[in-house]
Amino acid sequence: MSNKGPVQQEMESLLAAAFPDANFTLSNDSASHHGHMGDDGSGESHFSLAIEWAGFAGMNRVARQRVVNKALGDLPGQRVHALAIRATAPGE
Repeated sequence: MSNKGPVQQEMESLLAAAFPDANFTLSNDSASHHGHMGDDGSGESHFSLAIEWAGFAGMNRVARQRVVNKALGDLPGQRVHALAIRATAPGE
């Protein structure tokens, strides 16, 4: 049984579809931001993503974040207040 909420599940599905050969971990950090700005009470407002994907090779940090945000569509900024992204290529 998963304790992941619907937003986290949707994010993981979108990431798996966009980066099928990537290794990633998506962590819900919302509990540590309870009561802070951006906390909407849903328990799914703040996330951290660590993703390793060969396709990131040759991209700078900003380009990598743009690719990830594009894959997530309207979630960042709409239903997710904050997403910390650590995007690396294998061997980095």
